[in-house]
Amino acid sequence: MVTILIVGAGKSSTFLIESMLKFTQRKSAPWKVIVADSDEESLKNKVKHFPNGEIAVFDVTNERERQALVKRADIVLSLMPPHLHILLAKDCLQFHKHLITSSYVSDEMKELDKAAKEAGLMFLCEMGLDPGLDHMSASLLFDSIHRVNCEVISFKSYCGGLVAPESDDNPWHYKFSWNPINIINAGKDGARFLEGGTPIEVGYHDMFAHEKHITCEGVGDLAYYPNRDSLDYIHKYNLHYVKDFMRATLRHPDFCKGWNALVAMGVTDNAVLHDTAALTEEEWIKTVVGYDNTNISLRDFTFDKYDIRNPQIQKMIDWLGFFTDTRLNIGLRSSGEILLDVLKQKWAMKPEDKDMVVMQHEVEYAHPEKSEICKLKSSMVVVGDDNEHSAMAKTVGLPMAIAAELLAFKLIKPLHGVIIPTNAEVYKPVLNRLEKKGLFFNEVVKS
Repeated sequence: MVTILIVGAGKSSTFLIESMLKFTQRKSAPWKVIVADSDEESLKNKVKHFPNGEIAVFDVTNERERQALVKRADIVLSLMPPHLHILLAKDCLQFHKHLITSSYVSDEMKELDKAAKEAGLMFLCEMGLDPGLDHMSASLLFDSIHRVNCEVISFKSYCGGLVAPESDDNPWHYKFSWNPINIINAGKDGARFLEGGTPIEVGYHDMFAHEKHITCEGVGDLAYYPNRDSLDYIHKYNLHYVKDFMRATLRHPDFCKGWNALVAMGVTDNAVLHDTAALTEEEWIKTVVGYDNTNISLRDFTFDKYDIRNPQIQKMIDWLGFFTDTRLNIGLRSSGEILLDVLKQKWAMKPEDKDMVVMQHEVEYAHPEKSEICKLKSSMVVVGDDNEHSAMAKTVGLPMAIAAELLAFKLIKPLHGVIIPTNAEVYKPVLNRLEKKGLFFNEVVKS
């Protein structure tokens, strides 16, 4: 019997958990699936219809509880917050288990590469949507281009979790379909990318100020901002002659304009703590923006101080309730944490709401001995079924589930060490199965 341990039952876990549990119903697949999380209600809701599923309510930081579960597993799949993957990784190393995660490879995880190789283990990271599906679909394009003796000279990859048009009913054009904390932290570490052969660095306070736009077929105009350190992937993608290279996040254009205003106001900062016990949203904003002119309203003062003249942006900030006497009372919190609490209420998806995932690659390539440049656009649009069966959950969870199935049935040979899915041995069978489940890319080539 193969035992799969899934750690994490949050917003993005539904398709992963259901896919793994459905495998257990096959007579040819005597599997046991253990789903572990601290939220017992969430666990019960996701596992209740499957007889071969087992829930485990536990604290992932509790070594005894965590290791007891890892010992029972053959493969561990982690949907925990990124900083907690390392706890499971060290246990997997100790008890000789393969590991699959959806998050970026951390420096701590990189340090386990040699030990994982020596132990003959595969720690497959960045195996979700972005990162994950972006790596696999891009690698397929690059390998196809290289096979015809051409070189990639420009690569730009965009991805965003958005609200579907039929559920878009607020001025921010956004609702939470994944871990909300990621919105607050987006861009805080700045970004690096390649433009015209020159490395470009963008700091947090400039990240959303000059957003650029792309057109996505079937979706329309979207804004983007650069995502983390793109330069790190040039070598991983084996692109020796590239002049432009960027990985970016997609949002509605109004979102970027509004978020840029919030960054300027300082409400995304985590440096200073506020006692919210007797604090209203208005009083919090007064402190953050340094309200010192009682001759005008707080609203007018704020918009004047930060030069917020656009009526649409003003409407978006008004909609958040910043200038009202709504009580906070959430304890000692930073501005970023207060904002997150406000947004969780404002940007919550209703049960019937649908989200949308958009991914688009734009590639330019040429033969070394020819002047002609070919342009390729590859795009994928996925709309969720409802709040629980979201496009985000589908595109994050299915790649992990398929990789685990292939590994368990020995349909892929485990590549040893800490890896990401840029190897054809991994991405080809995973992409083939994803296509059968309706996740595929449309390609357009122009010379």
